Amino acid sequence: MSIIYFKPRDRFDFSVNTLDIGNPITWSQSHFLKHLFKRIFAIRYSRFEEFYQHHLDYYLKTVDNSTEESFFKNFFETVDRQLKVLNSRDVYAKNHVKTQRELIHLEKLRNLLISFDKWNIHKSFNDVVAKQELDIFILRQQIEMLKADLKKATALETTQFIDIPKGGFLSFVDLIIQMQEIKLPSGKELVFAEFQIAWVKMICKYFREDHKAIDFDRVRRYFPKDRRNPGSRSSSVPSDQHLFEIREIKRK
Repeated sequence: MSIIYFKPRDRFDFSVNTLDIGNPITWSQSHFLKHLFKRIFAIRYSRFEEFYQHHLDYYLKTVDNSTEESFFKNFFETVDRQLKVLNSRDVYAKNHVKTQRELIHLEKLRNLLISFDKWNIHKSFNDVVAKQELDIFILRQQIEMLKADLKKATALETTQFIDIPKGGFLSFVDLIIQMQEIKLPSGKELVFAEFQIAWVKMICKYFREDHKAIDFDRVRRYFPKDRRNPGSRSSSVPSDQHLFEIREIKRK
């Protein structure tokens, strides 16, 4: 909350009963909130309404386009935040008794402010807080679900690779291509991928050539979208790299 909402204490004002904010000699306005609550805790409950009106009058008089609604909203939210701070403190702390005393003091001020609330700001503020807490709860659940999904998705990940010796890459590719032509006695393919890119990804992900990563585009040339009509951009394995044949075993 900005200091513009509250009347600062005049210099050399040593009045004991002042409602103004700050010290009588000098004080840093960067510590404004500290001085605000110091003054609130110093006044009696019976002066809360006077305190509210005193600073409201100052704000309306000194700030252009000011409204009581703006003053109330900022004051109420500041008090409400401080109550949350006090409630979060350790009950075993040495200053617990002081904290409880301040809590009671601020709760009475908050209740008085609610009685002034012609705009139902405290209700909308509570709704906003409740929605934020609900959103945080939902996000935390989503994070846990994503963590579980990530764990499942990475369960088969490995830092170990199948290595192809230098010069053996194309012979290996040739065997993969041959495997796609093999059929079981039932007439179905031994291995089938609807899209050839699946072979490219498998090779690049799980294989290395001479312990080095295999270039994706290099592999892709040998696995065109349409194996029957490969197109001009594709390549075929050279005959001198066709070193092995996969053949069906003829059983008697």
